[in-house]
Amino acid sequence: MACVDEPPEKHCWVCFATEKEDRVAEWVSPCRCKGCTKWIHQSCLQRWLDEKQKGNSGGAVSCPQCGTEYRIVFPKMGPLVYFLQQVDRALSRASPFAAAGVVVGTVYWSAVTYGAVTVMQVVGHKKGLDVMERADPLFLLMGLPTIPVMLVLGKMIRWEDYVVRLWQRHSSKLQIFSGLVPGMGRPLPRVPAEGSYGGDHLSVSRTLCGALIFPSIANLVGRLLFRRVTSNLQRTILGGIAFVVIKGVLKVYFKQQQYLIQANRHILNYPEPEGRADGTFEDDNEDSGNE
Repeated sequence: MACVDEPPEKHCWVCFATEKEDRVAEWVSPCRCKGCTKWIHQSCLQRWLDEKQKGNSGGAVSCPQCGTEYRIVFPKMGPLVYFLQQVDRALSRASPFAAAGVVVGTVYWSAVTYGAVTVMQVVGHKKGLDVMERADPLFLLMGLPTIPVMLVLGKMIRWEDYVVRLWQRHSSKLQIFSGLVPGMGRPLPRVPAEGSYGGDHLSVSRTLCGALIFPSIANLVGRLLFRRVTSNLQRTILGGIAFVVIKGVLKVYFKQQQYLIQANRHILNYPEPEGRADGTFEDDNEDSGNE
């Protein structure tokens, strides 16, 4: 408001109505403001407070001009209403913690269930049940949830990237393998920027899914490649090792090929349209400009 001196009549700074226009309206001066921002309709201020509080009727609101906090009073309530109001506030404060507890409990018991299923899958259904029945319950409650955690942490170890960096650093010394792996040992026209050739970025969903499905894949690979091994535990461990090695070799090869593709990237010249070389288009442009 540009007004500094107090006008001869009241003036609402929300609806801009004057005292003459609405003589029955209730006026209020809720802050230290002077001049044309001193007065406001009680109804206009109520609507403005509703917009500022956004459903929180007990929230403090201050004047946007002078910063004075408005003094808001409510009518006295009965004991029953007061009790219900306190219960509602207590529930509002406790509900976030209760929701967090439910989420944590759900995740914990899901991890316990997954750990138990993984034990039965790795060592065998009957043997896994027998092992868990003989084990201390406290040990199971603390140990089983760590199985998915350890799988996720193990999945986050990206040893293939380290092998690729070693490969790229010493590629000039590996020319004897150029016949087996295309592009190995050859000089590169440029060095790609870090991260421009990696097709496998760290993804939370991909890491989580890969870690949780790993025991099933290890068990399946063990059954396919190591059928002669009688122990289900040994067969699953061998299957897991074989899967990690095979997958790692393929990923290292893929990343190295992506690196070579980016290193041999070439930018072509812009194709000149026909007639550009003999100056036809230039002449046409000059003629159009003269016109």
